[in-house]
Parts: sequence; structure tokens; C-alpha cells
Amino acid sequence: MGILQNKVAIITGASSGIGRAAALLFAAEGACVILNARGAAALAEVADLIAAQGGKAFAVAGDVGTAETHRVLVGEAQKRFGGLDIAFNNAGTVGAAKPVGELDPGDWDRTIRANLTSAFLASRHQIPAMLERGGGAIVFTSSFVGTSVGLPGMAAYAAAKAGLMGLVKGIAADYGARNIRANALLPGGTDTGMAGDQAQKDWAAGLHAMKRIAQPEEIAQAALFLAGPASSFVTGSALFADGGNAAVK
Repeated sequence: MGILQNKVAIITGASSGIGRAAALLFAAEGACVILNARGAAALAEVADLIAAQGGKAFAVAGDVGTAETHRVLVGEAQKRFGGLDIAFNNAGTVGAAKPVGELDPGDWDRTIRANLTSAFLASRHQIPAMLERGGGAIVFTSSFVGTSVGLPGMAAYAAAKAGLMGLVKGIAADYGARNIRANALLPGGTDTGMAGDQAQKDWAAGLHAMKRIAQPEEIAQAALFLAGPASSFVTGSALFADGGNAAVK
């Protein structure tokens, strides 16, 4: 039996990168998974792969920046698998890369909504469902950007990812006594579609003490720790899975 046997998990951004790796890993560890991303075709491929490997998955395409998406995700978790125990709120976007003085307010709003408001909307729907099950674990994908460093042209992204830490602490304070844990996962550079071309990956590797970027499966393992029983006394925290990026410069 896997460490997530008989658990039900929502994973957003599950069609690629860290979310895809986490979906495969959580399902392999026994969880029934509700998968979300905007691209229906790529998301269905992940759900089909999980099913082919003997797991249970259901795909729901939609924008995490809308409350309706999260209402549907939680509803499907309850209808198809009986409830909700885990949420890995992983979806996000870098947004427009511009200095603050050149950043359009619309670009700011879109980046904040995709990375921070989406996390609030998710947890607002997930928490009541978890309370019905006697508790749960919520994991948010933050970043070393905004929490330990700033990077040129990424102020909106940095503000959103730093803001997630406030949300994590607030959920921990509000619901810790009711057995809901909330934590943030802070990856370093990771070999996903957001990492850019090889030159950008090589530049990012130099920021890390380990002088490489992560594979998505490595970050998924860290998410599994925060979602699973090994972190039963961990809440309100930030886990840097960043190859030493925040520790050295």
C-alpha cells in the first residue's frame, strides 16, 4: 500500500511539469486524483496514463483564477471519490516580464490572480470539504523568487509568490486546531516548459549551490512529503526544494 492509500487529492497545473510529476507520483502512492489544467487534451493524457498504471484519476479542465473551477474540482472529488483530503495548488504563471514602472495594471492583475487569488479561491472551497473528512493537507507552490530574491522583470510574480506565505500562515492559524495543515513548497529552477531555452536553464543552474536545476520528479517528492503523513506536525511552513538557491549566492 502507498502512503496516500485511500486519500483523495486535487492537483492543479497537472498537465505538465511539476504538476504532472506530482499527479503520477500521488496516484502511484494510492491517492485518487482530481486533475486540473487549462489544456484539456494534455490533461486527459495524464489521466489516461494514471489509469493505465492502475490508478484512479479524473480530469477537469478550467482556469484556476475563477471560483467556479474550484467549486467543480471539489464537487468532483466528493462525487467520484467520496471527499477531499489533499490539495496541491500548483498552477501558476510567470506573467509579463517588465520592470515595475513599465508594468501595465492589467498584467499585474492577471499575474496576481493566476498565482495568489487562485490560491485563495482554491482553499476557500477545499477547506470546508476537508473539514467534513476531519482534516487535510494543502500545499501551495511558491518560489524562491519573492521569498528570498528578486529577479529583473518579475515583480508581480514575486509579490504573488511571497503573498502565498501570508495565506499559508493564515490558514495554519485559522485551521491548525481542526487538523488542516497548510504549507508552501518553494522550488528552485526546474526543467519544465517555464524554464526557457537551454541558455536560460544554464544561467538558472548557476544560481543554485548544486549547479543544476531540478527535474520535476524531484519537486514532486517534496510535495509528497508535505501532503503525506511524514509531515503530520508541519504547518505554516516554507519548504525550500531549491538546490541551495536561497542559501548561497
